[in-house]
Amino acid sequence: MQDHRLCVLNAGSSSLKFAVYGVANGALRRWQSGEVEQVGGKGRLLVSAADGKPMHDQVVSTADHAAALDALATLRDGPLDERGLIGFGHRVVHGGPDLAAPVLVDAPTLARIEALEPLAPLHNPPAVAVLKALAARFPKLPQVACFDTAFHRGHPAVADRFAIPDALYQEGVRRYGFHGLSYEYIAGALAEQLPKIAPGRVVVAHLGSGASMCALAGGRSVDSSMTFTALDGLPMGTRPGSLDAGVILWLQQQKGWDVDRVEHFLYNECGLKGLSGVSNDMRTLLASEAPLARLAVEHFIYHVARTAAALAASMNGIDALVFTAGIGEHSPEIRARVLQRLHWLGFSLDETANWAGAALLTQADSKRPAYVIPTDEEVVIARHTLALIGSA
Repeated sequence: MQDHRLCVLNAGSSSLKFAVYGVANGALRRWQSGEVEQVGGKGRLLVSAADGKPMHDQVVSTADHAAALDALATLRDGPLDERGLIGFGHRVVHGGPDLAAPVLVDAPTLARIEALEPLAPLHNPPAVAVLKALAARFPKLPQVACFDTAFHRGHPAVADRFAIPDALYQEGVRRYGFHGLSYEYIAGALAEQLPKIAPGRVVVAHLGSGASMCALAGGRSVDSSMTFTALDGLPMGTRPGSLDAGVILWLQQQKGWDVDRVEHFLYNECGLKGLSGVSNDMRTLLASEAPLARLAVEHFIYHVARTAAALAASMNGIDALVFTAGIGEHSPEIRARVLQRLHWLGFSLDETANWAGAALLTQADSKRPAYVIPTDEEVVIARHTLALIGSA
């Protein structure tokens, strides 16, 4: 085991993921990672070594995220082993208008994060629960919150605002953007791996159960498909993406749905799951012959391509496209069908490279290149956490 360790935690609505890094001379090296699945019921506790080799697989029952932490605490040499542990870094989805950079978490900061729970009801509450539980368990260890909204805070006003009265903007109703930790990683990876591409205009597609896209100009976010909450933009596993606000009014006025019913509907019953009536999992949908499953897949592809073109317009052009996250990294069929729709923009798919899992997806004579770059949000959080702990 490393002499000094840093633990990164990512609390989802029904999961608790972690990664542990050894720290030596200011450098980070991943040591292990894993997750507690199906928090709130009977699930599994999985741990893998840095090379991906399974280390632990256990059935666990957890009532909530605090109980998931209790399960992690049972692991010898695990993420909550106090020996050498120097602090915790957390992914927090929504930072609101004021929390625009990673912060050391104290009681006032925790209260500010908690106040933002209505803007990210699936994600901020479990993050707050984990922060509180760790503060009680390790009162002397620092905790750092890293916000998915922070990377997008430099957007120009035309991309940042809704067409609503300024008073509401001043209260924080604006286009925040999400998955910022992923996009921050991709921006850094472009600078290291593709230095000729990085200064240009790149659309990044973070495609997973939660999905969004980002316009990077010179490595900085200038526009994003997600806005005020993580409901907007692309259709997702269980979220609808862009939706006419009039639909919400209709559900309230004509069906008598209250706010809680509408919220549950939007976060849990829509997206690929709602449209297909089959599943929220893209792998299941691709394997299905059901007409609505096929429609859901085509709907997703259509809106990814449509959004890529819209984000290109926000930058007055596009120089490259990057796929990342679960679907983006692991579904050659989705990548192929998106790029075929974007052929008019100069992307010429290399079928062999795409299905072989190559990093470059386009042909040598393609006017514009498309790539797959695996994301790593955890290492971004670890870097921010180490920087703040070192300066505390």
